[in-house]
Amino acid sequence: MTRLALLRHGHTDWNRAGRIQGRSDIPLDDAARADLAALRLPAPWDRAQLLASPLSRAMDTARLVAPGRTPRAVPALVEMSWGDWEGQKGAELIEQPGSGYRHIEDWGWAYRPPGGESPAEMRARLQPWLDGLDGDTVAVAHIGVMRVLLALAHGWDFHGPAPFRIKRNRLYVMTRDNGRWQARPEPVRLEPAP
Repeated sequence: MTRLALLRHGHTDWNRAGRIQGRSDIPLDDAARADLAALRLPAPWDRAQLLASPLSRAMDTARLVAPGRTPRAVPALVEMSWGDWEGQKGAELIEQPGSGYRHIEDWGWAYRPPGGESPAEMRARLQPWLDGLDGDTVAVAHIGVMRVLLALAHGWDFHGPAPFRIKRNRLYVMTRDNGRWQARPEPVRLEPAP
């Protein structure tokens, strides 16, 4: 059996301001660094292969929750490109008639921000990486990447409410058995550092 634990990176200034980050390389803020330094990956995940998106907020999150280990940067784990909307606030875009911005439950797999990337395109770039996994792996990534991977595991099509809610400081575990990925029902919390 192959197991994958997904962890969302810590907060950035843009997260707290409600700005769309996408592929912009925005660093963790000081509060996130302090919070993450007080946490660790629980067993058996503390011995799993450690991977991260190449963006600094993901790489630094991995280093903080797994001290003494160097995560391997995986380009496939980079966040969804939000194109023209990166740096803008979703709450403001939704209020602009004709902006095209939608809530996630109204996306479908083909939804694409202007100049950006659709969930279906993300799925296509993530699938070869996912298919190549073996053993236990922790991947520190972004909410967009996690949504696509968890959508696959839950059979969700980006229509209607998501069957999961992604919170920080939790591992979202997926297992592959007989070639099929399934999501575990409850996330695993990071534990306090010794």
